[in-house]
Amino acid sequence: MKLATGIIPARYDSKRFPGKHLAVILGKSIIQRVYEQAQTANLLQRIIIATDDERIFQASQAFGAEVLMTSPLHNSGTERAAEIAEKINTPIIINIQGDEPLLRGKMIDDLVIALQDETIPMATLAAKVKDLSLINEKNIVKAVLDKNGFALYFSRSPLPFQASDYFWQHIGIYGYQRDFLLKFRQLSASRLETTEKLEQLRVLENGYKIKIIETSSPTLSVNTPQDIIRIENILKQRTND
Repeated sequence: MKLATGIIPARYDSKRFPGKHLAVILGKSIIQRVYEQAQTANLLQRIIIATDDERIFQASQAFGAEVLMTSPLHNSGTERAAEIAEKINTPIIINIQGDEPLLRGKMIDDLVIALQDETIPMATLAAKVKDLSLINEKNIVKAVLDKNGFALYFSRSPLPFQASDYFWQHIGIYGYQRDFLLKFRQLSASRLETTEKLEQLRVLENGYKIKIIETSSPTLSVNTPQDIIRIENILKQRTND
């Protein structure tokens, strides 16, 4: 089986929550929690934090992570991950969002397994959500799938219209064939990507497919300081269980 390298892009100057990767959740920074959760995957041969900020670099080294500095000129985490991917030979790259402290190692492994099929250029995760009150949350990205499990569209808007049973919540962890990731970086930002602020739409607009892997564990990314309180409550509940 081909193994993968996990890359965790982390920049300090987030528009919605500057410095969020260093924000603390129950005694550990968010970036440390993401890194430690990534370590629970079985199919990663290497995990690299990619940052352009000295504060994140120093904090990552302090808890023992491999961390590399990248250009400050990147517009997205994907571009940052691609810079690292260009320097290594691993055939599969997993782009692990640095604000997903609730991710599980199995999520990563499932993407690596899917990408053993070299005809699949890119894969990501989605979970069925039956609480339809969440479908209007703009920070919860909705996915629409075809009957073969490939993405038709992603949106921050409620999709599908008038869902009565469930919707698919996109989980922002991406797997790539390394060569496709390097190709993706060369594609110009697309209209839908710019409108929705979802860079995976660039892939669809250019005619490539994204395989959706179902996961049973919806996550909660950190977009605002209020999300930290929600995640702490979830982690406390897990401990009590």
